[in-house]
Amino acid sequence: MKFPRSAKAAACAFAAAALVAGCSSSGTPTASASNEKVTLTFWSWVPNMQKIVNVWNASHPDIQIKFTEAAGGDAELSKLLTAGKAKDMPDIAQIEYQSLPTMVSNNYLADISKYDDNLQSDYPAGLWSQVTVGTSALYGVPQDAAPLAFFYRKDIFKKYNLAVPTTWAQYATEAAQLHKDDPSIYMGDTVGTDAGLFAGLTQQAGAQWWSASGSSWSVGIDSAASQKVASYWGNLVQSGAIDSQTAWTAAWDKSFSSGEYASWISAVWAPGDLSSSAANTSGDWAMAELPQWTAGQHVSGAWGGSATSVTSDSQHPQQAAEFIAWLNHSTQGTSLLVSDGSIYPASLTAESSSSLPAQTFMAQSDFYTLAKQYSSQVVAATWGPDVPVAYSKFSDAFASTVKTASGYLAGLTALQTAVVADMKANGFTVSGS
Repeated sequence: MKFPRSAKAAACAFAAAALVAGCSSSGTPTASASNEKVTLTFWSWVPNMQKIVNVWNASHPDIQIKFTEAAGGDAELSKLLTAGKAKDMPDIAQIEYQSLPTMVSNNYLADISKYDDNLQSDYPAGLWSQVTVGTSALYGVPQDAAPLAFFYRKDIFKKYNLAVPTTWAQYATEAAQLHKDDPSIYMGDTVGTDAGLFAGLTQQAGAQWWSASGSSWSVGIDSAASQKVASYWGNLVQSGAIDSQTAWTAAWDKSFSSGEYASWISAVWAPGDLSSSAANTSGDWAMAELPQWTAGQHVSGAWGGSATSVTSDSQHPQQAAEFIAWLNHSTQGTSLLVSDGSIYPASLTAESSSSLPAQTFMAQSDFYTLAKQYSSQVVAATWGPDVPVAYSKFSDAFASTVKTASGYLAGLTALQTAVVADMKANGFTVSGS
């Protein structure tokens, strides 16, 4: 699916590492008086966000938030882009980090640096760079971090005498042995049906799907690092050591609740998802570091994570920025995001707080200590201006190829070709391809 870009944005050929100054939105709203009574619309997919908003509304009668639950991720982005063309976006929106460049290139986000730039010291440099997109402008405040980790069933690992794998070679060996010992159980599922997870794993291996120099882009989706990851998972699926069913389906959810899967390669938000899809397994899971390509390394990638942004349609950016700062920076807001929203906070103060609520599903006392460690291990990534297109094309390229190693490699090549063609068609300069 192609997403619209304004002619001006295409002509500017923006690069995430160095946005051209002339690409700022011509429709930037004028800030209203800070003491004006306003109602702001807000889209988010965080669980129980209405409860969190209610706390804000109760103590801020002059800035009321009208919350709408969004479909989440790519689905919400598609609606935002459509609403942007109609100049009908909400005042505030939750946006995944990899989608921010797309929103910026369309001039759909407001620069809130004069309101929230003082918050920078409370966030990891890598996450702050995601919301500044290589410029002095600020297009949101980081909300959550999503480092990848290894989640495993303690009871299954104990029953089959499995060790928590520290390398991908060990993971492959144990996956094969487990399925041989009990054909009804897999170590886990393929990573070839979710673009975000696959991208994060290639990030750990050293891949940079996009990079920018000035106004020119390079696309490295089909790089040697990505090919290494593709071959690894393709071989596991082809050998039958792991399952190949499509993620995010009812049958896939059941594999976690039934004990068919002994582990899950996921991000630190996984407990929130498992608590709804596999509530009967509460207390059975533990989190460990992502297996490494080289023994002794401590490197991770990310799967998701998001910021809260003010859109360029908002006529009240100052008040919107005030709410965003409360939600993602204040002790009250971040505590509610963790306890009610089940997210891992991006705020350094929040992630170091002794008042973080217990992770009851995991029953793991060091959960937040480990999450903080894994967050610091995430490799910095540059996201391109057409991530939604890339993720959509990923599904097309990998849909019929997830059961063989050669299929994974062919899918990568097809994805690279599709993304380069899309960027060129939309006026971006793409070098080396």
